[in-house]
Amino acid sequence: MKICVLAGGRSTERNVSLSSGTRITTALRAKGHQATLIDLFLGYDLAGKTADDAFADANIPDSMAISDAVLTDDDINALRKDGSTQLFGPNVLAIAQAADIVYLALHGGDGENGKVQAYLDLNNIRYTGSGALASGMTMNKVISKKIMLQSGIPTAGFKEVMRQDGIHQTMPFGFPMIVKPTSGGSSVGMTIAHNQDELEAGLTEAFRFDPSAIVEEFITGREFSLGVVNGHALPAIEIKVHDGWYDFEHKFQPGHTDFVTPPELDEDVHKRMQDIAVQTLDALELQNYARVDFLLDKDNGIWVIEANNLPGMTPLSLLPQEAEADGTSYEDLVDGIVKGKIALYEQGLAN
Repeated sequence: MKICVLAGGRSTERNVSLSSGTRITTALRAKGHQATLIDLFLGYDLAGKTADDAFADANIPDSMAISDAVLTDDDINALRKDGSTQLFGPNVLAIAQAADIVYLALHGGDGENGKVQAYLDLNNIRYTGSGALASGMTMNKVISKKIMLQSGIPTAGFKEVMRQDGIHQTMPFGFPMIVKPTSGGSSVGMTIAHNQDELEAGLTEAFRFDPSAIVEEFITGREFSLGVVNGHALPAIEIKVHDGWYDFEHKFQPGHTDFVTPPELDEDVHKRMQDIAVQTLDALELQNYARVDFLLDKDNGIWVIEANNLPGMTPLSLLPQEAEADGTSYEDLVDGIVKGKIALYEQGLAN
């Protein structure tokens, strides 16, 4: 198949996305597909070629290294030589239309919030992952947590704070607290507040990335993640940071975190976690594949942190490690994601 792997874009997680896209493209080509990596924001210079010609090579960058830098809008805009700031770069739509399917390797921001998915839907272009509505609901942590609570899925108490409301806030629960941008990922803009001053500093940081912040009750426990691919719940993975917490650096730089899969869990607890992951996907109307993050407290209480509708596929990402523990290679994982979504399209079930 001809597969356009869309990565990069205008998100703060741009560099993570390019790393995922590089691995995905390489794996798909190893499975015999004509896969090519296209930067959503920078586009592709056809220079006299047809859109079909773009699939002749992988078009991957020389390095998969992920920078620790959090890119600002100005940083990303400076990459575009024509001065334009529109999300879709030159020839992206033409190449996507020439593909049999688009593999969305985008993370954060406009990659996961449903806008790209809606644009592809309007142009009758097939793509991996979930549809626009499910993506938008999942990316917004306030909306997704409300849906989870209404569906009986355990999640921490929370309060939304808007930028215009200011940083001097009182919460319905005590310190410590987790402060995050409402729509974002990879822990960008996330802090832990142990007192009022840190809460206000955390809100200030979150508002750098989003006009809305979510403040969550802090739950002490072991951290896990669990992917679901085409309805099949993978083994969970336990995340053990060497120091601090599972922030951007711990997620994407080697040597900071240990990952254990299958995890050291009682079988019934593990099975309950898998069942809750599937329940969470159903509640948020996610399909094809997604990942759910959990906390397990000292009483074996399971708490959903959030769901991720386009999980990372980098060398340190969790979903590929879980798949490997389940006996599925990286190449078979991405190939299965493509074939699973095509099957949904063919059955008229793609959302």
